[in-house]
Amino acid sequence: MDEGAKAKLLKGIPYGLYAIGVRSGEEANAFTANWLIQCSFEPPLLALAVENGGRSLALLREAGAFSVNFWGAGQRREAARLARPAARAPGKLAEFAHRPGTTGAPLLTDTLGYLECRITEARPAGDHTLFVGEIVAAGLFGEGDMLDLKTAGFSYAG
Repeated sequence: MDEGAKAKLLKGIPYGLYAIGVRSGEEANAFTANWLIQCSFEPPLLALAVENGGRSLALLREAGAFSVNFWGAGQRREAARLARPAARAPGKLAEFAHRPGTTGAPLLTDTLGYLECRITEARPAGDHTLFVGEIVAAGLFGEGDMLDLKTAGFSYAG
């Protein structure tokens, strides 16, 4: 395999940057993710890939729900702050204005808007776990262009 070609093409796939919120009981966390895609119209489903080593993986399994918060184009710094691992920044969610959604998952109110999902399926996918979630709530907090991986200058591709 031409590793250079693979890396170049994977990096060329347009990825958004999202704040994923999750709460199980009294414990809540949020993290920046980019591997998210709509995978069904009816019912409305999203697929989210989450690294196997992160704290939020267990929270997602316990909670059975998550929120997807959409960063605005000018929120690169916020996306980077939320990308810190929970082990190094355990109180990072407290740095962001948020409120619980209908599923209990944190909604970051300084983002463009959110989708809330109930997890319908989880399966191993290499060094990640793939969660499929049915969209059960949505709302807007603002207007503007969404932040994407390329505009932010981040790199997260194999």
